[in-house]
Amino acid sequence: MYLDPSEYSGSIPEQELEKRLKRACRDIDSLTFNRIVRTGFENLTEFRQELIKEAVQLHADFCYDNAQLLESPLASYAINGVSMSFDKSKTVTVGDVTTSSEVYSLLMQTGLCYRGLVV
Repeated sequence: MYLDPSEYSGSIPEQELEKRLKRACRDIDSLTFNRIVRTGFENLTEFRQELIKEAVQLHADFCYDNAQLLESPLASYAINGVSMSFDKSKTVTVGDVTTSSEVYSLLMQTGLCYRGLVV
């Protein structure tokens, strides 16, 4: 895991924390095309490590806070002329991972989200 539970300072209950952090790390790996795994977290610069830790915490919180919405197959909702939709400018979806634009912005600063080939 990229963020030790002792470093976490969010609102996820302790009994769910390790599971949520592991899931967040797997999602971060997907968003960075497994470049962290390939390079090794310990081999990244301190700047990149700090950004990744912050992204893991924010993504874990995002997934915890929005679990019902993220796990729902519902794309939109309308009843009696009243409809509900979500502001897609606040989220980013890459593959099957949806996260906040804030998390993705942090990861973009690491240079690990580039979709092209990295030599």
